[in-house]
Amino acid sequence: MQAPSVGGVMLPRGGGETIRLSRGASLTDFAEKIGANPASLVAVMMNLGEMVTATQSVSDETLTLLGDEMNYTVQIVSPEEEDRELLESFSIEFGEDEGGEEMLVSRPPVVTVMGHVDHGKTRLLDAIRKTNVVAGEAGGITQHIGAYQVATEVNGEERAITFIDTPGHEAFTAMRARGAKSTDIAILVVAANDGVMPQTIEALNHAKAADVPIVVAVNKIDVEGADPTKVRGQLTEFGLVAEEYGGDTMFVDISAKQGLHIDSLLEAVVLTADASLDLRANAEQDAQGIAIEAHLDRGRGAVATVLVQRGTLRVGDTMVAGDAYGRVRAMLDDKGQNVEEAGPSTPVLVLGLTNVPGAGDNFLVVDEDRTARQIAEKRAARERNAAFAKRTRRVSLEDLDKVLKAGLVQDLNIIIKGDASGSVEALESSLLQLDVGEEVEIRILHRGVGAVTESDINLATGSDAIVIGFNVRAEGRATQMAEREGVDVRYYSVIYQAIEEIEAALKGMLKPEYEEVELGTAEIREIFRSSKLGNIAGVLIRSGEVKRNTKARLIRDGKVIAEDLNIAGLRRFKDDVTEIREGFEGGINLGNFNDIKIDDVIATYEMREKPRG
Repeated sequence: MQAPSVGGVMLPRGGGETIRLSRGASLTDFAEKIGANPASLVAVMMNLGEMVTATQSVSDETLTLLGDEMNYTVQIVSPEEEDRELLESFSIEFGEDEGGEEMLVSRPPVVTVMGHVDHGKTRLLDAIRKTNVVAGEAGGITQHIGAYQVATEVNGEERAITFIDTPGHEAFTAMRARGAKSTDIAILVVAANDGVMPQTIEALNHAKAADVPIVVAVNKIDVEGADPTKVRGQLTEFGLVAEEYGGDTMFVDISAKQGLHIDSLLEAVVLTADASLDLRANAEQDAQGIAIEAHLDRGRGAVATVLVQRGTLRVGDTMVAGDAYGRVRAMLDDKGQNVEEAGPSTPVLVLGLTNVPGAGDNFLVVDEDRTARQIAEKRAARERNAAFAKRTRRVSLEDLDKVLKAGLVQDLNIIIKGDASGSVEALESSLLQLDVGEEVEIRILHRGVGAVTESDINLATGSDAIVIGFNVRAEGRATQMAEREGVDVRYYSVIYQAIEEIEAALKGMLKPEYEEVELGTAEIREIFRSSKLGNIAGVLIRSGEVKRNTKARLIRDGKVIAEDLNIAGLRRFKDDVTEIREGFEGGINLGNFNDIKIDDVIATYEMREKPRG
């Protein structure tokens, strides 16, 4: 097969070999893999109708398209796989317990509470922790992911359980899915008076996808209309059969408000863990785990809640969490007490990281600060490339000029700042999922944790972006700067409020869509000829009403004879009128159009703006 030639330069053509590229790779990366000149690949892309520079991060589709043209099979390496390869290059194994069976010790189960909004998840955690979280929450929705450890007595032995507190509203699906991935057992909360709701099924699917056992807490049994038996019946349809019906799912009837049967629920969690899971980990190795939540604290800098999954984390350890790294300066438990070490399944607040990791990023302890920095920098570069590739809009050469001239592509640029990385991520993922047609596109230019700063306003000024502050405010001179530059800064404390407002703004950016609305039809009974006005149709209004200055079409024998006519004149007897209603007779003048016959039908209509939604 002949190698492709661009500008007289022969390019190496593949024989169907597979080349592996990371997400957000550039044409230069592709060229290195096949031993070609990057400039020649730019020319190939131009021939394919795409303008791409040699060093620009491109989308997976573009890489695949180029691979097909050059006869290579392109395999995009997943971020997880890439991360594993990165750690292997430093001789680090992530996700594995070191040593043999004799090194493993039992660890507490990690539990996520899931369910429909306001079925009582926060109230249940509240009852378990005996602290009042609900009162301080905006909109009654859990905004941050936290983690707590509680103890319960089972068969005379004290057992610990770790709870991950995931947000409940549907907008936080991304975070909830993450919660399930770091979880051993899910508690599905269903209100006895409401029964199974859409989000109950959504939560159930997340738990099933994560392949974790489920314990069902039937809440609000003290409320009027409560029917725990109905809940058991409904969940049977989704494969959760109660033990009393011969299944293997434990159902516990509780009242989080009254604090009823909470101990039974905790016992059910421990028994389910003992029956179906082998919860053991090596407590002696370097700590590894997951960052559950992170935020920027004014006094303490970057603060991350981490869940140790194996090993023991100690003060003074050097750790990497996502693209953040640092030496652990201090650790606090869920009660705010300083602790020196944290073993498997223990959640702790860590101080000492250089920046804020993302919710769900894995963390690990390494021997040297230099290694930690290198891993963090490589991860940051990878994230940056992937983000650039995701942001790039593909416009083919054929229609590029047309699109730019017509202004067909409009971007709503957004900068998101929030108090915690989990909330920022949930907001970003929700906004990117908004579907308001292809004419308008949302671009997240920057997202970060902490107050809205002057540099955010600078970025917004240069790119016509709006700034969203979620549970944060502007600091320093940022407010005055925003006012001076005319930057729109919006503050929210409830996520779905932000989503609704942005959706409304997006719909406002769309060019209006019109739909045709039929107003009335008139049947021609007679034709009057006027030297001044031409032919005038004597009509009977068959349906609706006919108005002056509206659009009309002429229909003869069921076929449209003329379009885009105008009702130029409307008369009742000798009077000019603005409209004639159904059942009445009158005269219609169609302006310059005179080709009318008896029995023709004049159908009138108007174009109305169609509401988006």
